[in-house]
Amino acid sequence: MTLLLSCRNLKKDFGEINIFKDVSFDVAAGERIGLIGLNGSGKTTLVNIMAGSMEADGGTISWHKKHLNIGYQKQESAYLGGLASEVDIRAQLQASSELGLKKVYEWDDEKLKNLSGGERNKLSLSKIWSSNPDFLILDEPTNHMDYEGVIWLIKELKRYRGTVVIISHDRYFLDQCVNRIIELDNCTINSYKGNYSFYRTEKKRRYEDQLNQYALQEEKKNKIKEEIDNLKAWSAKAHKDAPAKAKASGNKKGGKEFLRTKAKKMDIQIKSRIKRLEKIRIEGVEKPKEEQSIRFRLKTAALKGNRIVEAYDISKGFAGKVLFEKSSFYVLRGEKLGIFGDNGCGKTTLLKLLMGLQEADEGEIFLSDSAKIGYLSQDFEHLDLNNRVYDCFSIASGEERSKLQTLLYNMGFEEKMLSHAIGTLSLGELTRLRIAQLLTEQCDLLILDEPLNHLDLNSRERLEEVLKGYNGTIIMVTHDRYALDNICDKLLVFTENKVKRIEGKLNEYIESKSGSAKEVHRTAKERKLLIDNEISYAIGELSRYTEGTEEYIKMDLRFKELIDKRKELLEQVEKTK
Repeated sequence: MTLLLSCRNLKKDFGEINIFKDVSFDVAAGERIGLIGLNGSGKTTLVNIMAGSMEADGGTISWHKKHLNIGYQKQESAYLGGLASEVDIRAQLQASSELGLKKVYEWDDEKLKNLSGGERNKLSLSKIWSSNPDFLILDEPTNHMDYEGVIWLIKELKRYRGTVVIISHDRYFLDQCVNRIIELDNCTINSYKGNYSFYRTEKKRRYEDQLNQYALQEEKKNKIKEEIDNLKAWSAKAHKDAPAKAKASGNKKGGKEFLRTKAKKMDIQIKSRIKRLEKIRIEGVEKPKEEQSIRFRLKTAALKGNRIVEAYDISKGFAGKVLFEKSSFYVLRGEKLGIFGDNGCGKTTLLKLLMGLQEADEGEIFLSDSAKIGYLSQDFEHLDLNNRVYDCFSIASGEERSKLQTLLYNMGFEEKMLSHAIGTLSLGELTRLRIAQLLTEQCDLLILDEPLNHLDLNSRERLEEVLKGYNGTIIMVTHDRYALDNICDKLLVFTENKVKRIEGKLNEYIESKSGSAKEVHRTAKERKLLIDNEISYAIGELSRYTEGTEEYIKMDLRFKELIDKRKELLEQVEKTK
């Protein structure tokens, strides 16, 4: 493969903190690279250096192709402008439509100011995609993104012929999209050929292999040390006994020198073995470091009764848009339910209704009075960024302070960080801090809105284990498909303007949703008829407007969007015949 980029001995410091050093790697044209590592390991810093928006403190970056068009989606990208931009607006709107954003061409400034995290992320991504980049850098592209958007992005990345570097904590997404993993670990990098699942297997194999080599080496070192001790003892005894033995042999002078010569030979052997030990110390196998583990531990829930949540015919809408209506469901104590639906369908709104933070337009919600709720939202707006880490907790005694220090240390907070302002923390550290607040309480019901966002893969997998083993009730929104399948065995699904309870895991639901070929064929034909009607209307409207006017451009874009949808449906119908 053609070499595209070479990084040699890159180094970056922030003040006295060394982010990474001696980082060297190559990127070949067409590679799909997943860049992973613990929070704070320097992933975003490294791609900023690659994109040219930050300078390294040492080392070199060499591009082997001139005039490269780099598309860089930064983490938590916000769509700040209107629809007009320097890129091809038709391509942008087309990408937005395929990502699941409806009627984007009708969005005004007020709508753009109040987008969900997933909608902002999709618009940012579509803007970058429509610029036709040669080199894509995507920093957490699936954050807040729904299933439909993730599947679209996976499909497009497989068709994309350029080079991709992806920072992501979404294991399903990495497994589908990358063929190489670069891990930032302990200020340097390790490279693995394959997807994320291969990386986990290979990393474990490398660790166990190195640990085995280290054990054999230590056994060899102990044997050499034992030989040295024996030789030293023999040599000392030989030197000590030489005069007496020489006198006894009747050759006091010559015999003494002869016997000491044998002792000196032992001294030479001792020096030789000491050199071997020193060589092993310098060139030998280092003891492999255990993977850093963030330790979560939820307090046991105090289970009381069976019902915890019931909804009767609830409806909710905003600004004339119905999110869901006439929806009824229940949640029993100890159940773990995942909430599944498209961006903007009302998942976070439903959580707020369940907690009483908002009211339903119709219907009633019952929440057990005895339930102690722990709520984790996906935004940080309620946090005072000037507060210190310690200020987030109520500490009544020195004993409680000591316990809190231990908890925060187990979650990756060093002692010096505890007096830092919250505003200086990374997004991953902020998420861990909010989880730590939950861990200090004994909750019956955990309502979690994207709890895994911004957590590194190691922390994500550890938190999954804890949530899976938690004996309380969990209602959770997450776009991490692996986590949803691993933790939740029941779902609340947004479909057909309703919230429906589904018994079973996400994979089972997705398979059942696909339905039979007959059902897909019938539904596609019905959608085609609706689109044909819209196309007829658009043609009529175009005839009324003057070409080049704002109304004509908007309707022309809508017409082209409908034609593309019709083409896609015709292909779908053809496949199901």
